[in-house]
Amino acid sequence: MASILDEYEDSLYRSASVQQSRASVGIPHSGYVNARLEKETPIFNKQRIDFAPPEKINSLVVSSNQLCMSLGKDTLLRIDLGKPDEPNQVELGRKDEAKVYKMFLDHTGSHLLIALNTSECLYLNRSVQKVRALSRWKGHLIESVGWNKFLGSETNTGPILVGTAQGQIYEAEISVSEGSLFSTNPDQYFRQVYTLEEESGPAPVCCLEIERGLEGKFFIIATTRKRLFQFVGKVPEGTEQQGFSSIFAMHADHLPSFREFPASFGFSEIAFYTPKLRSNPRSFAWMMGNGVLYGTLDYSRPDSILSDERVWVYPSDIDITVNKPISIVLTQFHFLLLLPDRVKAVCTLNGQVVFQDLFLEKFGLLTRMIKDPMVQQIWIHTEKVVFRYHVQRESRDVWKMYMNMNKFDLAKEYCKDRPECLDIVLAKEAEHCFQNKRYLDSAKCYAMTQNYFEEIALKFIEAKQEEALMEFLIKKLSNLKPSEKTQTTLLTTWLTELYLNWLGILEGDPSQRNLYLDTREKFRTFLSSPKNKECLFNNRASIYELLASHGDTEHMVYFAVIMQDYERVVAHHCQHDEYDEALNVLSRHRDEKLFYKFSPVLIQHIPKKVVDAWISMGSRLDARNLIPALVNYSQSASTQQINEAIRYMEFCVYQLEETQQAIHNYLLSLYALCRPDSLLSYLEQAGTNPNRIHYDLKYALRLCAEHGHHRACVHIYKVMELYEEAVDLALQVDVDLAKSCADLPEDDEELRKKLWLKIARHVVQEEKDVKKAMACLSSCALLKIEDVLPFFPDFVTIDHFKEAICNSLEDYNKHIEELKREMEEATQSAKRIREDIQEMRNKYGSVEPQEKCAACDFPLLNRPFYLFLCGHMFHYDCLLQAVFPNLPAYKQAKLEDLQKKLAATSQPSKSHHRPKDADTISLGKGQQSREQIKADIDDIVAAECVYCGELMIRSIDKPFIDPQKYEEEMQSWL
Repeated sequence: MASILDEYEDSLYRSASVQQSRASVGIPHSGYVNARLEKETPIFNKQRIDFAPPEKINSLVVSSNQLCMSLGKDTLLRIDLGKPDEPNQVELGRKDEAKVYKMFLDHTGSHLLIALNTSECLYLNRSVQKVRALSRWKGHLIESVGWNKFLGSETNTGPILVGTAQGQIYEAEISVSEGSLFSTNPDQYFRQVYTLEEESGPAPVCCLEIERGLEGKFFIIATTRKRLFQFVGKVPEGTEQQGFSSIFAMHADHLPSFREFPASFGFSEIAFYTPKLRSNPRSFAWMMGNGVLYGTLDYSRPDSILSDERVWVYPSDIDITVNKPISIVLTQFHFLLLLPDRVKAVCTLNGQVVFQDLFLEKFGLLTRMIKDPMVQQIWIHTEKVVFRYHVQRESRDVWKMYMNMNKFDLAKEYCKDRPECLDIVLAKEAEHCFQNKRYLDSAKCYAMTQNYFEEIALKFIEAKQEEALMEFLIKKLSNLKPSEKTQTTLLTTWLTELYLNWLGILEGDPSQRNLYLDTREKFRTFLSSPKNKECLFNNRASIYELLASHGDTEHMVYFAVIMQDYERVVAHHCQHDEYDEALNVLSRHRDEKLFYKFSPVLIQHIPKKVVDAWISMGSRLDARNLIPALVNYSQSASTQQINEAIRYMEFCVYQLEETQQAIHNYLLSLYALCRPDSLLSYLEQAGTNPNRIHYDLKYALRLCAEHGHHRACVHIYKVMELYEEAVDLALQVDVDLAKSCADLPEDDEELRKKLWLKIARHVVQEEKDVKKAMACLSSCALLKIEDVLPFFPDFVTIDHFKEAICNSLEDYNKHIEELKREMEEATQSAKRIREDIQEMRNKYGSVEPQEKCAACDFPLLNRPFYLFLCGHMFHYDCLLQAVFPNLPAYKQAKLEDLQKKLAATSQPSKSHHRPKDADTISLGKGQQSREQIKADIDDIVAAECVYCGELMIRSIDKPFIDPQKYEEEMQSWL
């Protein structure tokens, strides 16, 4: 195992010198270099707004990119942050000493409530320039407003909740009438629904929040200086516009659920965090005397929406008696506390201060901090200056905090896009699991890190955790790239060794049976994994050696099946006398080569099943390759076992219609050995045509002769057309068989007569049966009594031949009379032929002057012509032109030769000095020769009419246009 580990280390870390240099400067073994090329931007990035207010800022609110601030005594400034260069200034129009106490802006940025220190309240809609007083609200100092985010619109607030400094909660609704703007009071109603109290009596309602949960359930959160109340109830569907009175009415007789803390600094404030693309807040932070109560909001809970609560005490440098916090804002992972001269950001995960921003004295004391719930921007102002904070990549270091809290799943979630951080988290999680003896979980995490392989492996080996080590190797193997073949090979081999060791330990312990089965299943899954298939196949020899060294034949067979090494599987079954299993493997995978290799062994033990398997393979098997197995088997087997070999050979011959001579010869040998009756029927079925017989005739003859099968030999002689041998052998068996052989040479009467004479001699001399000999005369017309008489002995009386002799004499007389009749008919025929010849010599035809050639349609009498009996007439040259292309080559050559000779005889003599007698003799001979040549030409050219004779019939499939001249003809038509 150590050697495998060393090999893996060498192959996996070829750049050891680089790793060493990294370690020397303190770089962790994660394989990542965490280098920052430039200063990272802080999470909370402050920006001073370029704005110099003409008067001091009393109050500031922001929502949905709409900013409203109160300046001085009577001025209100509205700014659309999308168009910051177009501010809108509104005068409150107050003549008294009233000052703005607080302002409240709804979530849409449309409805602005201005609470005055004179217990009055003003309203301003974003679409108008005139401030309206809310008469019904007069006499109440407004501390908080709970906006309706579900029914509110730009012209109507829907039912809202209003908290006062006297502890009352009122329900109200403000609506802007379209058409006659503010022609009526904007406040539709203003009615009290509840009063909040502490131990000392009614307490100011510091904050109000309305949230809707599941199935129409509403949650209302209200805070005082020391208490946090929750009102929970359902509003029937369709009655939401009627308000929340029914929810408060449920708590008329008893207090709602609340959280109370003893300390107080005169007020409290609650902040909520709402993620993007969500309508409901996910977490809250309540700033009160004892610290900050932080938790999440769970809308599925029946009675309380608050969940996972914890109190983070204020940092040590905050003394609530001297510099108590003024405001609180909540982000995803932090809450920000506003102090008179600074801002502190505290992480909600661990309560640690992660950011502090100190403001200069020249800006004045910090007055208020708010967050735009829609845009997630934070605003802070003094009486002179306005600041804005942008929150950037707030979750960048959250993974560290979760990791230090051992919340590794959350840590991995927040660094999944940063592999160097993810590696650190996984290493920490792996170490944590190892320390807590959760070795399997540790192995899974270690496998996903870039830590040194050998360190981790040795760590599990020293802890004697082989199962965890296997898990680590499996995960490491799954993370390797296809190109890392060496590492894959080493890990695969090592895992196989570990599995086999572990299975060997578990198999000997009956109490670990279930664990053994589970491990065996995992091992088999590992062996059959498609990802490991190539590696296992390339290194199957090593795997076989490992399996053999552990004596695990079961998995050796399983592995061989996976590798499709069926030869090894079948050999294993045969070695253990599991012949049926071996045959099942062969039948299932249908490999012809394996059948050829193992059939000699299997047929010795299960012949019938083997033959059945051969038959099921059909034509996929070559029976010639199976003959050696059958020969070895048949030599040592009984007749009953030989029948199995015959059964397969018959299947090949009759079902597969095999024509291989070796197959037919072997079947013949089996028939000759055990089934003589089948032998003759096979030979007869094969027929007597030597060209259609698939067995070796000479081999079959020798085989049948050795086993004394004479009838079969006679049949083979007949096929070989050795009729004399056939008759000679048949006479030893049966005279009738010999007679059937004697009639076979139908075209050779002399041979037939000879064969019948053999039969007659045998009958007379061997059987001495005169009657049977006479019967031979009647069976063969070629035999006469005079042919048979020499075979009889001298003492035989004529009485035995009287009838035969008389019949023979009668036949001779009939034959003589027949010859006479034929001679007379021949004489008459000769006479008629002579008369026809004489008549033909005198036959003639008449041609009219206007007759035309049938070929060229020109007058016939202009040139030499031919007249046929059918009536067609042709010029000599026209007929020659039509006949010549259709003549055989030899006739064409002969015709050309005759034409040359004819032309030579037509030329006048060039010699003028010959004697006169010589010229006359030469002319006479030339004239005679010329006539003969013309007759020969006529025999070729005018043998038949070109339109009515066989020439026309033979040219019926000839194309009208010569293929060689087709292109030329086609071009002539274009």
